[in-house]
Formats: sequence, structure tokens, C-alpha cells
Amino acid sequence: MSFIDSVFAKLKRHPKRIVFPDGDDPRVVRACHAFYEKDAGIPILIGKRDVIERIALTEKVSLDHVAIINPETASEMPVFCERLEKLERYKKMGINDARALLSNPNYFAAMMLQHGQADALVGGVHSYSGSLLRPLIQLVKPLPHAPLISGCMIAEVDERFGDGGVLFLADCGVVPDPNMEQLASIAVQTGLVARQVFGQRPRVALLSFSTKGSARTPSTEKVAGAVVIARKLADELGVEIAVDGEMQADAALIPEVASKKMEASLVGGQANVLIFPDLNSGNIAAKLIQHLGGARVYGQILLGLSRPAADLSRGATVEEIVSVAAVVGLQAIEYRKLYPAEEPAA
Repeated sequence: MSFIDSVFAKLKRHPKRIVFPDGDDPRVVRACHAFYEKDAGIPILIGKRDVIERIALTEKVSLDHVAIINPETASEMPVFCERLEKLERYKKMGINDARALLSNPNYFAAMMLQHGQADALVGGVHSYSGSLLRPLIQLVKPLPHAPLISGCMIAEVDERFGDGGVLFLADCGVVPDPNMEQLASIAVQTGLVARQVFGQRPRVALLSFSTKGSARTPSTEKVAGAVVIARKLADELGVEIAVDGEMQADAALIPEVASKKMEASLVGGQANVLIFPDLNSGNIAAKLIQHLGGARVYGQILLGLSRPAADLSRGATVEEIVSVAAVVGLQAIEYRKLYPAEEPAA
């Protein structure tokens, strides 16, 4: 069974409500139909009903069991406006401005997520990352142990690598140039998701063009320092995460190469979590393994929020949208167990 098939199998036992702010995109409409057909849960499309119904007719898909909410006419709008004005950032905002802001599908969907009217969110198909990240960061509570929001990709590759071909890659979409502390946090957050949500034993490699001091530059020293901080963070959280670096990608993935380049390690040659030194390298690597290497890649899965969310590429296919919805749906199952104190009231 492939990784994504196993995700759907688990989700069928505990279906979830997934909100899609890009409700007027044909790919999203088709994906919602497919998501329900897989018995994975109830999709919620944000947008105008007449527009969405025309798209469904053109795409020849049924909207049975697909919820449609237009923020401008939604019964939740007055309550959401009231809740928005209680937040420090928006205290001086009047009711008209609050309503105008929440008429934006990304903001309305983020409020639904925070206040328990959806279990997870999948967006980003229509817009640049900031358009989705901004409302999520402003409206959805962070996890108590997460000092920043980052993003990870999950890749299905050759079975020789990772755990049966499953690799977690980060940060591939959010933090442009993380400092030492931020890089350490990204490493731990990604390891936590691999362990807590997907049952993988994290072996986290912090990547560089150098392995264990074979070159010394400010960049390699940043990565090496982040390893030390990440190990301390993992100890403070009481979680078993093996962290090592700095190391080159081949030393992280291939045992024979690791044995030549570094001392014996729980991570070298057997990493299942790859942490990149900056957003350039992470984003480029993820797209290369997808489009040149033929890997199936799912994400961005956003890390550090108390509710699961994903920020898709504007080039996402229907299959990718459905698969990422399943991944965050599975996260929602586990988050309820892991962070009960963070469960918002409906």
C-alpha cells in the first residue's frame, strides 16, 4: 500500500470536514467531488453558489454532499465579525471593515478553522502564499511550542530512501532565510509531524554542501549550530528525534556514502526528514524531485499552527489537491489527541 493510500484508509475510519477557500476553481470543485467519493469526509467550498454550480455543471461533477458557503451571506458572519474585533490586531476595526475583511474567502475559511467549523484547510490554488498565510497566522492560534510557522512537503520516492520511500522535506515554502534558531525549530517541528501524525521514527538530517566540517563558511556553521539547538529542543519537549548534520544530501540518504564521509550516526545514510538551509534550496529540491525524478509530492503542509492547514502550489493538480486534503485530514485526527487544550470551541 502506498503512503497516500494508507492515509485515505485511516481517514475513512474518521472522516473530516475540509474547507477550501478557492471554491471557484474548477480543479478544487473536481477535487471536492473526488474527496467525498473516497469516503474521506465532507468538503466545504467557499464562494458564490451560482458560480460553483456552473463550474460543477461544466466539469460534469456532482455537488451532492459538498457544502457551499458564501461569506457575504453566511449566517456565521455576524459572530465572526464580533470575534474578529476582540483580537488585539483588529480592535479598532469597525463592523463594516470587519465584514469586508471576512468576505475574503481566505479570512473566512481561517475563522472557520480556528472556531471548529472545519477540521482542516486546503488553499493557495488561486494566490501567492502570503494571501493565505497572512490570515492563518493572524487568526489561527499557534502551537505553544512553535515559535514560527514553516512548511513541509511529503515525498514518495524510491523505496531505498527514507521509510519505505517516504521523505519529509522542510522548509520548502515559508521561511526564506532561517537563522540558526529558526532552522532548529523547523527541524524539530518537521520531526514531530513525522513521528506524531504519520508514525515515522524521525531521523532528521540538516543539509548543507559540507559534511561534518569538510568546508567552513557562515552557512555551514549556521547548520551545524542548528543541530545542537534542535537536539536541545527535542530533549526539552521529551520527544525521541534523532538529529544530525551538517551533511550533504548523499551522506544523508545513502549508507555507503555516509560511511565514507562521517562517523557512525543514527541519521547518516538513513534520514527520513531532510531540512534545507534556506527556502531557495528547499523549494528547488522539492520541485526537481517531483518534475524530474517523478516523485509524488504533497504539500505545503503548514507547521506550527494548532489546526491543520496546507498551502498548495498554484500549479497543483486535482490529484494533488485531493491527496493533500487527505493528509491534513489525518493531521486533524491526531491533533485532537495531541493538543486537546488547543481545541477551539465551535
